[in-house]
Amino acid sequence: MPHRKVALREFADLLGAFAHPHRTRIIIELRGGEKDVNALQEMLGISHSGVSQNLSVLKSHRIVRERRDGRHVYYSLTRPALADWLIQGLEFLEAEYAHSEEVKDALDAVRGDWIKQP
Repeated sequence: MPHRKVALREFADLLGAFAHPHRTRIIIELRGGEKDVNALQEMLGISHSGVSQNLSVLKSHRIVRERRDGRHVYYSLTRPALADWLIQGLEFLEAEYAHSEEVKDALDAVRGDWIKQP
């Protein structure tokens, strides 16, 4: 049984990394390839420090990695399939919110945005 506790704790910790919409969005944006903080800041419409703080959480969970090129730092997904996994998660939300036309429309729109991105 101890192995189950360890595995479940680690899995819950990983899921916690997705608990903020900006971190989830960063993962989706990195699906198309590496980006620097400035590009992510423009895409997310948040402060430079906000992007950096969220990247720090994702780095600590080994979801993103960085590559330095002179003074520039570029971020990419350690496992690009993770973004696809999040997109598949939309199916669960669609089933859960089938009764809400507003949420259903929003999920359809975001799925379209996310899927055409690579």
